[in-house]
Amino acid sequence: MVSHGATRGAPKDAQLPAPFHSVHVAPPQTGCERLVWRKPTARCTHLRVRRHTCECQPVVYELCVSGGLVFIRRTVRKPTGQSVRETEWLLTARAMELWQRLLTGQAR
Repeated sequence: MVSHGATRGAPKDAQLPAPFHSVHVAPPQTGCERLVWRKPTARCTHLRVRRHTCECQPVVYELCVSGGLVFIRRTVRKPTGQSVRETEWLLTARAMELWQRLLTGQAR
């Protein structure tokens, strides 16, 4: 699932060398779960990005942890700017299941 593409903020023809690629999400599967994407909240001052999808794609997902809760942040990059949304904040086990469903195209 590795493809070479542009990095965030880089020209579209800029290429990432293979070692710098990350996971690419699978296409949405038939009947995939529709996630509720909410405006980001200022619930914390510090958070950690534990995992992320590849920067070469126009949509990047990040698995974020803060205060014992986990959520997924989605950044959609367009020529007009970017849009950031996030899922509800979940307990770790539930968030990890959601992350796997997102990566495999079972949720979007």
